[in-house]
Amino acid sequence: MEPWPSLALVLLLGPLADGSKAAQSKEFTVKDIVYLHPSTTPYPGGFKCFTCEKAADNYDCNRWAPDVYCPREARYCYTQHTMAASGNSVSVTKRCVALEDCLSTGCVDLEVEGHKVCTACCQGNICNLPLPRNASDATFATTSPIGRTGRQGHGLALIASCLCAWLGLSS
Repeated sequence: MEPWPSLALVLLLGPLADGSKAAQSKEFTVKDIVYLHPSTTPYPGGFKCFTCEKAADNYDCNRWAPDVYCPREARYCYTQHTMAASGNSVSVTKRCVALEDCLSTGCVDLEVEGHKVCTACCQGNICNLPLPRNASDATFATTSPIGRTGRQGHGLALIASCLCAWLGLSS
């Protein structure tokens, strides 16, 4: 008989003989739980956004985006896409932002080199996967009403300020 089957049997049974040592109980730390369950958030309602600064295109941004949770004060995912006149990406910036950074979504034509910049915001875990390329993509998408923050007049004030900005009125 060849020595390989016998050697394989010894190698397989060796760790089973030391099984009593491996059966010791262990207290889990918060770090262990986060490691074992990566979906566990560091705080209630925690989420992630794709994050990059002036990446060449959407693929490079999403591929190399760090896998970290957004800070508590950042409740939305932001995307700014700069395109050449041909529609090809010039740069892509994505990050976690607060509400104030999402009040000016849409597309703007730049006089410099004929570039167009489209900005979008969304609410939810890694919701900023696609790029805004036109006015219908460059929106502020939320999963819940903005005014539901506990302050009753906040939503109306936000709508009124957006309407004034859109109409070009100053207050």
